[in-house]
Amino acid sequence: MGRKEYKFNPKTLVYEEVTPTGRVAKYRTVRKLLLGILAFCIINIYSSFSLNTHKMERIQAQNEQLLTNYNLLESEIDMASKTITELKQRDNYVYRSLFAADTLDIEGVYKSYPDSDYAHLRNNQYADIMTETWKKMDATARLLYLQSKSLDQIEALSLDKDMMAASIPAIWPINKRELKHGIGAYGMRFHPIYKRRIFHKGIDLAGKTGTPIYATGNGTVKATDMGRRRVGYGQQVVIDHSFGYQTRYAHLNKILVKEGDKVVRGQIIGEMGNTGGSTGTHLHYEVIYLNQNVNPINYFRQDMSEEELEQIIESAKVTTFETMEGSSGISVMENEDE
Repeated sequence: MGRKEYKFNPKTLVYEEVTPTGRVAKYRTVRKLLLGILAFCIINIYSSFSLNTHKMERIQAQNEQLLTNYNLLESEIDMASKTITELKQRDNYVYRSLFAADTLDIEGVYKSYPDSDYAHLRNNQYADIMTETWKKMDATARLLYLQSKSLDQIEALSLDKDMMAASIPAIWPINKRELKHGIGAYGMRFHPIYKRRIFHKGIDLAGKTGTPIYATGNGTVKATDMGRRRVGYGQQVVIDHSFGYQTRYAHLNKILVKEGDKVVRGQIIGEMGNTGGSTGTHLHYEVIYLNQNVNPINYFRQDMSEEELEQIIESAKVTTFETMEGSSGISVMENEDE
C-alpha cells in the first residue's frame, strides 16, 4: 500500500489528504500491476519447480520398483523352468518307463518366437530387460504346455494300466519245451540266398510241425494271410495289441483265427509250419512297437529270471530258416521276412 500525502489547509486549519492526479496516479497504478505480476510469476515458478521435483522423484521410484519387479520375475521364471525340467526327467525316465511309452514331442515347442513378436518393446527405456524376460516367459509357457500334454497322456495310460499289462506281448509264442535248435537271432545276419548281410526283423523259434502258437498278449487279429509258396512270410497272423504294439507270427502250417477276432494272451492262434520262404519248420515272430520292429527277446523278460534271459541272449544264433524275401500283401511295416 502506497504512502499517503497530506497538506495544511489554512482555511480549515487542518491537514487534508492529497489525492494523486495525472501521471503520478498512472505511475502508481502501473507499478502496483507490475509488482503483482512479478509476485505471481515468482510464486508460479516456485510451485512448478517444487511440484515437478516431487513428480520426478515418484517416477524415479516407480522405475526402480519396475526394475526390481522384473528381476524378481526373472528369478521366478528360472525357478519354474527348473521345476519343469525336473518334472520332465521324472516323466521320461520314471513314468513313461513304467508304461514303455516314448517321450512326447510337439513340433515347435523348442523353437523361439520371431523377434518381430517383441517389436512393440523396442522403444521402451528398458527394452533389453523386458524383451529378455518376455522371451523367457514364452519359452517356459511352451515347455509347460508340452509337460501338461505329456502328463495327460500318462494319466490316460495309468487308467488303462491293467488292460495295458495284459496287452503287451510278454510270453513265449510257443511252449519253451517245444523249442528245437535254439533261437534265430534278431538283427543283422548273413542271408543264405542273397549272400549278404540283411536285417532280420524278428526271431526264429524252431520246432515240430503242428506245435501250438500262442498269442503273446491280448488284442485283435489285424490280418491273416495264406501266403505264397517259398516266398515271404507264408501263412501268418498279425495281432494288434493297442498301446502301440503289434505282433507277427509267420510260416504257419495252420491258422486258427480270422481277421477281427479278439484274442487273449496264451490263446492258440495257429500251428507251427514251414510255409513261405522257409527251409525248415519254425515260427518267425516279430514285435512291432510304434511302427518299428524291436527285439522280441526283450519282451520275454516278464516270465523268466534274469539268468534265463541272459542265457537266451547268449544262445541266440544266426539261422538259415528263411530262403527268400517277398511280400504277401499285409500292410504292417514292410511285409518282408528279412
